Amino acid sequence: MALNKFFQRKRPQATQTDDIPDLWSKCQHCGTQIYNRDFDQNLRVCPKCGFHHRIPVMKRLEFLLDEGSFEQKSGKVYPKDPLHFVDTESYQDRLNRTQKKVGRPDAVVWGQGSIEGIPLGVVVMDFEFSGGSMGSVVGEEIARAAEHAAEQNIPLLIMAASGGARMQESALSLMQLAKTTVALQKLADKGLPYISLLTDPTTGGVTASFATIADVILAEPGALIGFAGPRVIQQTIRQNLPDGFQRAEFLEKHGMIDSVVDRRKQREVLRTLLTHFGGAK
Repeated sequence: MALNKFFQRKRPQATQTDDIPDLWSKCQHCGTQIYNRDFDQNLRVCPKCGFHHRIPVMKRLEFLLDEGSFEQKSGKVYPKDPLHFVDTESYQDRLNRTQKKVGRPDAVVWGQGSIEGIPLGVVVMDFEFSGGSMGSVVGEEIARAAEHAAEQNIPLLIMAASGGARMQESALSLMQLAKTTVALQKLADKGLPYISLLTDPTTGGVTASFATIADVILAEPGALIGFAGPRVIQQTIRQNLPDGFQRAEFLEKHGMIDSVVDRRKQREVLRTLLTHFGGAK
């Protein structure tokens, strides 16, 4: 061994026992470094540019609902693989892996809670589970949430986040567009309010069904909302798209949604809406 290598200082190597906490996050939009504690307290909204980062399902429920009021009713239905679908891996293997990672059967959580004492049904889609894609279980859970709200005579809030229909379930997934729409009609028949909150992204069959038939449609700033993606549309019509096309602000300006609401103000806005509608009947 050469003497220079013998005396050369070795760099310390990280080991599995190292416990180094992840203290900072970087804004995806402006690149600002944000202290994680402040980031979480600000509901994962960048304090510099206002960019709304995605937020975990249970965290969203935590800041919107009264403390301790949420009673979860989902999680009893599990997806199947009737088509024995295989792409780069089998659908069943993909489901097993995603369920283990996320810790729930499918891409939706629903239950009953309250905002300022006003009871309501609440549905949150989980983009971390296969991009929030809508398969048979998602459609079933949303239908159950709508039916529960109608039976209890309470309003319903659905917070959507989805890449669209789940291709591994083919036509069975597409059937959920009609299923969810019919179930929500029960709320309309009883004069109960249905509020939709669109988060980033809300696309495909979810946009084409329950997400955009609400009495009031809200959206988070900068959320991508549409049926087909901008690239597909541009290639189809062979024209350049306007700046901000399919973003929440563009859709508000053109009348597709009612209001773009900052995450930090959503609880207050929802309370006002529920009070205006008279809360539970």
